[in-house]
Amino acid sequence: MSQEQQLSPGRGIELSRAQSILVVDDELDIVTIFRQALSRYGYSVFGFTDPTLALEHFRLNAQDYALVISDVRMPQMSGFELAANIKAIKPDARIVLMSAFEVSDLEFSTSAVKTSDFLRKPVDIRTLVQKVKGAMAN
Repeated sequence: MSQEQQLSPGRGIELSRAQSILVVDDELDIVTIFRQALSRYGYSVFGFTDPTLALEHFRLNAQDYALVISDVRMPQMSGFELAANIKAIKPDARIVLMSAFEVSDLEFSTSAVKTSDFLRKPVDIRTLVQKVKGAMAN
């Protein structure tokens, strides 16, 4: 069975069709891949490479987003800072952070931001879909 068949909707990973996701990563390739992959499952995905612009967009459209996925290490603003700002706007926001680097327990404990989950880069599509589904269910 190919990965495409394994991940196709209707094969045990059916996802909600009416949810919007905000993806923030300073790497355009990551934003593009996540948008393409999650769009195949019916999600509306909006992506930003600049967390400052993403935050402003979220501020104006917070009610539209069921989930935010953000890189931890970005030049303009860390994912922890972005998550804290998002939680200030929408306290019940679901946030999944991700990083290719080791993120210490200290970084998480001092962030004071409760996140739904964490993704280690590189992320395969199956893991991404499962983490999104899990975050949406909570």
